[in-house]
Amino acid sequence: MAASGDPVAVIGAGMGGLVAAALLAARGRPVIVFDKAEGPGGKMRDVAVDGVRLGAGPALLTLRPLFEEIFAAAGDSLDARVTLRAEPLLGRHAWSDGARLDLPVDADQAADAIGVFAGAAALRGYRAFRERARRIHDALDAPFLRAARPSALGLAGQTGLRGLLGASPFGTLWDALGEHFPDPRLRQVFARVATYVGSSPLKAPATLMLVAHVESQGLWAVEGGMARLAEALVAVAQARGATFRYGTEVREILVTGGRASAIRLADGEVVRAGAVLANADAAAIGAGRFGETVSRAVDRVPAERRSFSAITWALHARTQGMAPAAQTVAHADDPAAEYAELGYRARLPAVPTVTVWGHDRLAGAAPPPDAPERLLVMVSAPARADLRPLPPDAIARCGEVAFDRLRRAGLIVERRPGAERVTTPDDFESLYPGTGGALYGPAAHGWQAAFNRPGARTKLPGLYLAGGSTHPGAGLAMAALSGRAAAAQIIGDMG
Repeated sequence: MAASGDPVAVIGAGMGGLVAAALLAARGRPVIVFDKAEGPGGKMRDVAVDGVRLGAGPALLTLRPLFEEIFAAAGDSLDARVTLRAEPLLGRHAWSDGARLDLPVDADQAADAIGVFAGAAALRGYRAFRERARRIHDALDAPFLRAARPSALGLAGQTGLRGLLGASPFGTLWDALGEHFPDPRLRQVFARVATYVGSSPLKAPATLMLVAHVESQGLWAVEGGMARLAEALVAVAQARGATFRYGTEVREILVTGGRASAIRLADGEVVRAGAVLANADAAAIGAGRFGETVSRAVDRVPAERRSFSAITWALHARTQGMAPAAQTVAHADDPAAEYAELGYRARLPAVPTVTVWGHDRLAGAAPPPDAPERLLVMVSAPARADLRPLPPDAIARCGEVAFDRLRRAGLIVERRPGAERVTTPDDFESLYPGTGGALYGPAAHGWQAAFNRPGARTKLPGLYLAGGSTHPGAGLAMAALSGRAAAAQIIGDMG
């Protein structure tokens, strides 16, 4: 067994690892965080394009009170470390026939916008949907989202059978939305919450409607970009004694006496550890990326259960026509066909939904007239099951279709050679080995999916997990919850 003074070794400086490091350090635990990248953030990464830097990951924050709780628990203050600005729009939605819907964060304003867009029946459907989403959230918040690793039976015991059934675990999101929205365009708009966790609304459970309630409680832009939040957590952890080693790849988790006891780095250095927290996709552990011995500590995720990947274009470009918002969505003409291609046939959709994040338009800002702006364009793509690279011509065709889809919806992006950076599922596999490029861990398909994610504690004593592939799921707030749960488990087990 490792000596009590050995540090907690955290593999990965993404959101889950950073939260755990800050909380562990605040409790006086020695902590060393290792990351093969040259800085913190994980998927909250910046990329350089045309002489500027822009976020290539999540752009907006939900559940601000959760992050306030985490910073306070670490003896610090969120507001003292970062500046958050409220985002007024959930999104600007557009279709190729010229229809457009600006959907405010404020629920009452959103209701007004939906009534104008689609009429009285849609307004009534939205109000019923909003109330149903609230009920689902309230039923699942404490006993599921904030629990260490709930089971279906345990959840039913806490919420009662009526409460569990009221959370709509067995129907699909797509079918549930059809009960509320006679206008198929609104069904498209709210089906987007499934793609936030890399899943198809045709297969995802209706419980994901709770995301709509979370968003209605506020969206926040971090001044300077989401990477500033990662830097803030690093500063909090360092102020309490944590050490960070960047550009340092962990090759193996070592086991002594039946427990995780050390890590071996790429250069051969061995670092003893009182506990090891892997803030990496659990699929990478199961695939043997950290050694064959620890691969048995988690259940392997079959390739067909992986969440979506993506193709992204980070651009510094001028736009014409419709001004992009912080988040602009150009919807496909046949969403059911699109999701069927992604979720059932595992191929790039012929006509995808395209999402654009306007980094210079966060929190209602706007770039100078006629100036290039920082944009991230994304389409969902299947994760790679066979790890054979996508042909370059397939990537090029996808780009042509995606930017034409934006043009048909009214947003023209002026692409320039040297002013864009493309990231493919193969690139994401290189960044996050063992995942096939899946960005959200296992897909949220079927009612059992929520209970199949691993919790913080693994089958191997001394080895813990955090991040978007673990409970409670993908997304910054969920990864933060996983980091908090992992820190609590480690503190409880180490005494």
